[in-house]
Amino acid sequence: MPTISTSGGSIAYDSRGSGDAIVLLPSGGHDQHDYDEVRELLPSGFRSISIDWPGHGRSPAGTAPATELRLAQVVEELLDSLTPGGAVLVGNSVGGNVAARLAIRRPGLVKGLVIIDGGGFEYSPDSGRLSRLAGRVFCALMSRPGFVRRIYPLFSLAYTRPRTAADQRARANAIATTRSTAGLTAVTEIWRSFRLPEHDLRAEAGRIAAPTVVIWGRHDPVLPLRVGETVRDLIPGSRLVLIDSGHLPQTTNPAAVAAELVRVANAAFGRDVQTSDAQGGRLAKEER
Repeated sequence: MPTISTSGGSIAYDSRGSGDAIVLLPSGGHDQHDYDEVRELLPSGFRSISIDWPGHGRSPAGTAPATELRLAQVVEELLDSLTPGGAVLVGNSVGGNVAARLAIRRPGLVKGLVIIDGGGFEYSPDSGRLSRLAGRVFCALMSRPGFVRRIYPLFSLAYTRPRTAADQRARANAIATTRSTAGLTAVTEIWRSFRLPEHDLRAEAGRIAAPTVVIWGRHDPVLPLRVGETVRDLIPGSRLVLIDSGHLPQTTNPAAVAAELVRVANAAFGRDVQTSDAQGGRLAKEER
């Protein structure tokens, strides 16, 4: 598997196909295989690139703390090297934060944007003080290696809401990540960065100009539906698509996610193609 040297360490990635680029960013604790089923449904003429975060999958431990800002820098360097003409960015959870951050910071590199249950938009003016406090406390606990190691088997069951073999695989891989020293360190560093002021993207989200779809798991217990509605309201022209899943719509319903991804890629690159499962788009509900 090829790797690329970045300011955050060596990053493993898998590249398939040729043509217009689609770059897929996983959730913290998860690896590139979360997108395997989605990638199988992409039509020819697209090059899909899926990565492993530092300390995840086949990427070794990072050379710097795995904060959201560092992960964004890592992906920016990868895009400059592998897709200098721009790509559609797809990001789940922290990957969604990174993708949105780059759409703001480097719009020339982000031709289209797919945010899947992405972070950085959790609070709105009507968020209660208790809700904000609970979020900060949980992030603080998830910054502690001993707590994460003990809770992750139960926590991953709650947020994946596993229904498919891909859900089960993703959960097992995430648990394995938190049982390795490098993975546990990276996961706790990511959660620690959620408490930083820079995590909040709401004030800058209006600057995103790329064609955008917001995909949200209807039963996500980590980032509930109201967060997805906030993302849709903040990004001009974006659409919100709901999927009957937990925090990982791409493993629960890859056909629906692939169909929405191809719609964004068509808009970004001026194409008109469908996924290999033309019915995929009927499996999700769009909220206007």
